[in-house]
Amino acid sequence: MKTDWPLWEVFVRARGGLSHRHAGSVHAPDATIALRHARDTYTRRQEGVSLWVVRSSDIAASDPEQAGPMFEPAETKIYRHPTFYELPDAVKHM
Repeated sequence: MKTDWPLWEVFVRARGGLSHRHAGSVHAPDATIALRHARDTYTRRQEGVSLWVVRSSDIAASDPEQAGPMFEPAETKIYRHPTFYELPDAVKHM
């Protein structure tokens, strides 16, 4: 009997204070094994301090072809754009 394992998307945080970044994907029967596969595949050289795995089927994403209508309302709200602020030199990773 052949059983296909679900696909899991892997996100790695390189070091504290940074965001998790998509690193790739793994196949695994459950989240625990997906984490182990992700660790073995994407952090072999100690590139990460944290891992997230998410079933690919659980991810909802916008369609890039619909970017105009999807994000157009935000363009009229200039207060949402960080152009009015100066970041201090002490702020890192922004």
